[in-house]
Amino acid sequence: MGALAQVVRNLPRAADPNLLVGADHFDDAGVYKLDASTALVLTVDFFPPLVDDPYEYGRIAAANSLSDIYAMGGRPLAVLNIVGFPDKELPIEILGEILRGGAERVAAAGAVVAGGHSVRDAEIKFGLSVTGLVHPDRILTNGGAKVGDVLVLTKPIGSGVLTTAAKKGLIAESDLAEAIDVMTDLNRGACDAALEVGVHAATDITGFGLIGHAHEMAEASGVTIEIDAKSVPLMARTLEFARGGVVTRAAASNLEHLGDRFTAKGVDETLTKVLADAQTSGGLLLAVARDRADALVAALRKRHTRAAAVIARVTPKSGNTIVLS
Repeated sequence: MGALAQVVRNLPRAADPNLLVGADHFDDAGVYKLDASTALVLTVDFFPPLVDDPYEYGRIAAANSLSDIYAMGGRPLAVLNIVGFPDKELPIEILGEILRGGAERVAAAGAVVAGGHSVRDAEIKFGLSVTGLVHPDRILTNGGAKVGDVLVLTKPIGSGVLTTAAKKGLIAESDLAEAIDVMTDLNRGACDAALEVGVHAATDITGFGLIGHAHEMAEASGVTIEIDAKSVPLMARTLEFARGGVVTRAAASNLEHLGDRFTAKGVDETLTKVLADAQTSGGLLLAVARDRADALVAALRKRHTRAAAVIARVTPKSGNTIVLS
C-alpha cells in the first residue's frame, strides 16, 4: 500500500481534460469522458487462486474485477481475460474451468467477453480488464464524503481470514460456502441502490481492508471517518480463526502504512486486525447523507445485498483519518 502510493505519486500526471478520474486519489477505476452523456470506466485486476475449485476461482476473480466498475457508478460493457497459466505442469482443462467461471459472472453482469491475453507462468493468475459506461454527471468517487454523512457497508467482512484458514488446512473448502457466495456476488444491486438514493462517495473493499479503504475515502474527502467496530458485519467463524492467528499479511502492512493516522479506542486487537485484513470482491462502502440512510438501507435490502449496515460516521478532519471505536 505504502510503496504503491509512493510510485504512483512520482508518475507524471495526465493533462487530458477528458480524464475525469485518474490515479490521484486511488479511486477504484479510471474514467474517461467521450461526450456530454458518456464516459468510459476502465479497470484491471487479477490474482492467484484463493480456492481450489477452478470454476469458483474464475467466478471470484471476475466478480472482483467487475466490482471496480460498480464502485464508480458504472455499468460493465466488455471485458478482456488476463491469464497466467503453467500449461506444462497442469491440465489445460483447469484453465477452461477458470475461464468458464469468469464468463458466467461476466454474463450475469450483462457484459461480454471480447478476448484476452495469456502468458505461461509458474503460478496460476486470472482476472479481467473491464470497460464500462457511466454518465459523466453520475460518477461515484471515493472523494465526496461530507461531514455528517454515515457510511453503509454492503457485504460482510471475513474473506481474507476464511480463505487463509482453508489454505492452512484449518477449514474444509466445503465450509467456505458463505465466503464463496459473498465473493462471487456482484455489487450490481448495491450500485443501483446507491444511484437511486444518491450517495456522496463510494469505494469497494478489497486489498487494503475496510480500514484502509475507509482511510482512502477520508483522505480524498478531507474528513475523518469514525467506524463503530461492533456494527461491522462479519462472516461466520471469522473472529474464531482470527483469534487463532489466522489473518493475511496485509492486515499488519495496512495498519503499518496508516501509522498515527489511525487510532483504535477500546477495540479488541483481533477485531482491529480483521477490519484491516485484505478482502476479495468485498462490498461497497457508501457515504450518504444521514437523512437518506434509511432509504439507502431499504434500497439495498430490496436488492438482496449481503449486508446493509450503517457502520460509521463522517466528522470534521482531525489528526486521524480513521478512528475505530
